[in-house]
Amino acid sequence: MAALADLAILDTEPEREFDAITRAAASLLGVGSGAVSLIDQNRQWFKSRCRVDLTETRRDVAFCDHVVTRREPLIIPDALEDETFRDNPLVTDGPRIRFYAGAPIYLQSGHCVGSLCVLDETPHLDFDDKKLRVLEELASVVSELIESRSARSHAHIAGQVVASTPDAVLATNRSAEIVYWNEAAERLFGWSADEARGQNVKLIIPRKFHKGHQNRFEAAANGGPTRLVGKFIELEARRKDHSVFPVELSLAPWGDKARGGFAAVIRDITERKALQADRDSNKKFLDAVVKNLPSMLFVKDTQTHRYLLVNRKAEELIGRTANSMIGRDDFELFPSRGRAFRRNDLKVIKSGKPELAESEFERDDGRRVNIRTTRVLLDGPDRPNQYLLGLSEDVTEIRQSEAQRWKLARYDTLTGLLNRASFLDITEKLIAKKTRFAVLNIDLDRFKSVNDQFGHVTGDEVLKLIGDRLARFADNQTHVARIGGDEFVVLLMGQGLRARGREISEQLIEGMSAPIPVGGITAYIGASIGGVVYPDDGDCVETLRQHADLAMYRAKAEGKREACFFDDRMDAAERSRRKLETSLRSAVEGNLIEVVYQPIIQVSTGAITSFEALARWNQPERGPVPPDVFIPLAEDCGLIDEMSEHVLRRACVDALQWPSHIKVAINLSPRQFLSGKLVDTVQTVLEDTGLPADRLHLEITENLVIQNANEAFSQLEMLKHKGIQISVDDFGVGYSSLGYFQTFGFNKVKIDKSFIAEIESSQAAKAIVTAVVGLAQQLSIAVVAEGVETPLQQRTLSELGCSHLQGYLLSPPIPVDRIDGFLRRQQNELPTGNVSESIQ
Repeated sequence: MAALADLAILDTEPEREFDAITRAAASLLGVGSGAVSLIDQNRQWFKSRCRVDLTETRRDVAFCDHVVTRREPLIIPDALEDETFRDNPLVTDGPRIRFYAGAPIYLQSGHCVGSLCVLDETPHLDFDDKKLRVLEELASVVSELIESRSARSHAHIAGQVVASTPDAVLATNRSAEIVYWNEAAERLFGWSADEARGQNVKLIIPRKFHKGHQNRFEAAANGGPTRLVGKFIELEARRKDHSVFPVELSLAPWGDKARGGFAAVIRDITERKALQADRDSNKKFLDAVVKNLPSMLFVKDTQTHRYLLVNRKAEELIGRTANSMIGRDDFELFPSRGRAFRRNDLKVIKSGKPELAESEFERDDGRRVNIRTTRVLLDGPDRPNQYLLGLSEDVTEIRQSEAQRWKLARYDTLTGLLNRASFLDITEKLIAKKTRFAVLNIDLDRFKSVNDQFGHVTGDEVLKLIGDRLARFADNQTHVARIGGDEFVVLLMGQGLRARGREISEQLIEGMSAPIPVGGITAYIGASIGGVVYPDDGDCVETLRQHADLAMYRAKAEGKREACFFDDRMDAAERSRRKLETSLRSAVEGNLIEVVYQPIIQVSTGAITSFEALARWNQPERGPVPPDVFIPLAEDCGLIDEMSEHVLRRACVDALQWPSHIKVAINLSPRQFLSGKLVDTVQTVLEDTGLPADRLHLEITENLVIQNANEAFSQLEMLKHKGIQISVDDFGVGYSSLGYFQTFGFNKVKIDKSFIAEIESSQAAKAIVTAVVGLAQQLSIAVVAEGVETPLQQRTLSELGCSHLQGYLLSPPIPVDRIDGFLRRQQNELPTGNVSESIQ
């Protein structure tokens, strides 16, 4: 504390030198903040600070106090992970220190009074010994600044004294008694002339030199030699206040043997000493900055072109020591690049202006680095523009990152093929040049099944192998790209495009069909290919893509393992489809989809138990459009939910006009299960119309369950819980699984009409119907045979045990306004139980 108090530095104004070192420490070490911290009795006070809001803190929370106490550097990579500091208020509250590194500040007396520290709000786990050495070197510079600060203060006082009289002059007799003392001496030493005269000259000599001084003075007074006569010698002097300071002193003898002595010219050199210490400190500081500058720095002579200075970063970047480079030029050091380096130097020397140049440099170890250098001219002591200074940055990572970004922008990261953007760029440039080309649009078959069955990781591996197979076709006339999940394109240039396209398509289809072993499984993937030729099949990218898609879908639909090239018929078909879609959208929005009803009759009683609601559309220009045309169209264009809700609402309203024991059955589209709105929609319609839930019968296709069993069963269970009955429609035509009957309690199963049509001629069809009926009876599930068209089919199905029949033999679908009459006729014509007898 006493040593710190003697410095008289606490609570002083900021000083440029300290602030410069603090900023340099934070910058060189890549840390957010820095400070020169001094430890007083009860506080930590910052002499300088860089991006630190506090001016002081309590000593008991100061990280710096630990440095002073331990008298050695302290590094805290992450304060939250350090038991000593993680609860410190400087960590938990402002300024939220996460990283700290401090190096002690020592005085020449050996006292440790504080630290030079760097700190940050984020951890720094990479603070190594190299960075610590930099911090310690800068801390030693701070120590010297503190010491020289006191000297500079004294020099300031002395400077004020010598403002009017620069030198103190005094004279002594041969007994060393002061006989003359000028005003400058009064100001310099503090004693007035009256106080000084008659005193021994030891008055101004520090006590530790008294004995030696007396002996030397007496010898000189007796005519002996002295080194002080005739020249200035640096010594120390003492003031009245006992303070000691440096002086320059020269003696001259005066008088004669009888009366005389020595006159002394004394010059206070405190300021000069302080300036020298300051210069030495600044030189050390600049040396430390240059040495540890994070950029490569070199200096050459503009005439000899030889290196005069090379910093540490330059050594690291070039891979050579400074000693091996200084005194040599680029031709000697870098024979392969010397000419280029010299050319860049001469360009700056000739223009006199700063120049920026970038070059690739190969180190002795073979590693290549990209260096960007700014060259400027500096005047020297001997001539203008004597030096050429170069400041270089290592931009290797930037260039590598740019190359990587360029690659990512042009190539697919999974397969290494060109990506969509590159494909479009190539296509647009070819179109701009009016160059003929062909595009093969490739869509993988059964890839979704691989993803669903084995997962996306396996799916990605399959795509990589597919990419490898496609990449073999790439050459200077052929580009291959991945433009989507499982979509690829091959772009052909040159002659005979259609013939080449078909030839390559055959090879592609064969290659894609080959088994793909991956991850312990074997995937079987096919490919559907559609082709177009520019400009025959389109004059812009969008048109070509649409026509290629049409051709690809045609190839997929035909399933002939052959590529399909676009033609005008496809375009006409697509225009017709789009026109039909527009008309269907208007019909749905205008509630123009009609509903007709086909009865379902119970075999045992002949009574009608329900009507199946069937959607019908009579398009003004085309007339009746088959359901197997407009329903898939509604699914594809997103109209199925709206159209199905319309049919459901109409059927529920109509069913309220029928006898209460007759139910209404409505088919559900698989697409309705995807939106997640099905259950809410059905519930809302029942509430709006007032139809009891137990009078509603919903029919789903077998394929729906197979495609998405868990999601389908979840929604069906909620619907059944409301009292709605659930049937499986078209049973037998999909990949049937009897396990579904164990998972979900269906109310009814409808045997597909394809089996009913062959039941008279096919023993296999009859056996399947028999098996389904037997299974349903065991599970107490009703069985409906649909598509009954002949009396023989009716009798056979009755004998096999089908509980319900439906088909044109019994009744075609009828409009709602004819149902009342149909019910009355049916009731009059079938007074007794057996439906077979009644119909006949």
